[in-house]
Amino acid sequence: MRILGIDPGLNVTGYGVVEVHGQRLHYQGSGTIRIPRGPLPERLHVLFESVSQVARDAGADCAAIEIVFVNVNPQSTLLLGQARGATIAALAASGLPVHEYSALQLKKSVVGYGRASKAQMQDMVTRLLDLPGRPGPDAADALGLAICHAHAGTRPEASAPAGPLQGLRMRRGRLID
Repeated sequence: MRILGIDPGLNVTGYGVVEVHGQRLHYQGSGTIRIPRGPLPERLHVLFESVSQVARDAGADCAAIEIVFVNVNPQSTLLLGQARGATIAALAASGLPVHEYSALQLKKSVVGYGRASKAQMQDMVTRLLDLPGRPGPDAADALGLAICHAHAGTRPEASAPAGPLQGLRMRRGRLID
């Protein structure tokens, strides 16, 4: 199974592709999409087209994306929500099933601690995928989302909205039944 992870953003969107063979994870690629400044509709169009291209190139079977958290600044939350919507629309238009994970689920699955820092995420993604160097923070989060989905499998509860992990427990940094 090949999983495309997306960390949506209106300025920078991270993406990462991981292939799963049994219990083994294999890095396939990662990067960032930088959205140029300009009117919001044009930025969302660039994001939609760029994510669509990444989805085509990735050859993924499914996608994993982070659920928007409510920010202190409501305007930032709304803008992030619009970027996330454009991203989900691009993934769905590409024919990919989209699974959603909260930041807490992501960090618990990859690092084993729900309040892990960006640096801790980068370090664990590097270790889990045996990468020669540390990916940038946006790409690391995207790869982490792909890893999180691989750990959760394809159970329906794996794509549940933010909240309790619905019967899942943690063991050695991985979600289990």
